[in-house]
Amino acid sequence: MYSMLLHRSQDSGPGGAEALQTPSPHPPHPHTPVSQRFPSSSSPPQALNPSRARLIDFTSQTAVTPANPPVPRPCAMTRERSKRLRTRPRIGPAFFKAHGHGNDYLVFEEGAGPELTEFLASRICDRNRGPGGDGIVVVEKVAEGAEPRLRMFNPDGGEFERSGNGLRIAGVHLRRLEMEGDDWFPVSVGGDRVRLRVAGPDAAGVWDASVEMGRVAFPDGPPFVSAGRVDARGRVVLSLPSPDGSEVVLEAVPVSVGNPHAVVFGDGWTRAEVERYGALIGTADAFPRGTNVQFAETPVRIPEAGARGELAIRIWERGVGPTLSSGTSACAAVAAAVRSGLMAPGPATVRMEGGDMEVELRRDWSVRLRGPVEEVCTGKLTPRFAPAPSAPARPRGR
Repeated sequence: MYSMLLHRSQDSGPGGAEALQTPSPHPPHPHTPVSQRFPSSSSPPQALNPSRARLIDFTSQTAVTPANPPVPRPCAMTRERSKRLRTRPRIGPAFFKAHGHGNDYLVFEEGAGPELTEFLASRICDRNRGPGGDGIVVVEKVAEGAEPRLRMFNPDGGEFERSGNGLRIAGVHLRRLEMEGDDWFPVSVGGDRVRLRVAGPDAAGVWDASVEMGRVAFPDGPPFVSAGRVDARGRVVLSLPSPDGSEVVLEAVPVSVGNPHAVVFGDGWTRAEVERYGALIGTADAFPRGTNVQFAETPVRIPEAGARGELAIRIWERGVGPTLSSGTSACAAVAAAVRSGLMAPGPATVRMEGGDMEVELRRDWSVRLRGPVEEVCTGKLTPRFAPAPSAPARPRGR
């Protein structure tokens, strides 16, 4: 549920042919080794820019420097819900597949078929041996007229809290089945209740799907950040190994969007850096449940309150790896930028490798996500699609 804003120790950043392109008046930066951009030091790492590292007071709409904003309470997990999440759902054979800017999910209805074990989930998401996808959404059985309940699973089979694109794709699935209409409708996911609205499709077959993600929050400890890892400034300091054997020092400021994230601001992130440091940050012991990681370009200017902002990000997704887009990542990046004084609250366009999404962060820290959903296919798993893993062969006696 928590996002992290990670500050570079210096303002300058890498460039190179693989750098994520975003309009900027700055000249290209020469590529600097990561170990030099994030040097290990006995002194505390400094903020990206003291004049920018401020929080926005939504009451007065002026920049202030509080120690920490209020910490919203994480959603309460009912005993019944907690017990249900300890069991794996059974799924029917039919599925619907769609994507939001290249981030694709398969939606299954709960049924009398096989249990969605970690092995089966990984087989389904395997792009060579199964339908393939970045994740699975299961629509649970509920009483007639009750609001839909969703569960979400990564390609490694692990269940996670929520996905912005997964929610929007599930919303399209429900709309296609005429289970929901044009207006906003609620769904439950990961113990939370969110609202969806789906319009379309247009002449090209593209749906317009929005989701009210709820309020972001800024934790100072468990469950998504290890106890004692958040310092008096509300940050987590990370020391990571670089390819040349030296250490890279990063600062992290926790934020919540319903699942854990880590937003790293800089200039000209390369794909190689995303792959290496995304995995190191995403599995660091500071984040006991793992975390998604966003590598964001530092905004060139701070827009006025209410004006449209703009961010460009690369994404390393927990349980997946590098991905073309992510809805919660877009929300996390905007929330982190606003909290740091790099953006004002209001509407923002988040540019990702797969395409753009619209995020609106309000004064009460509630956030809305909007973007396209494109259908891919419908299909059915055959009864013999995923046999149980074979037992290891016994050694023969002599």
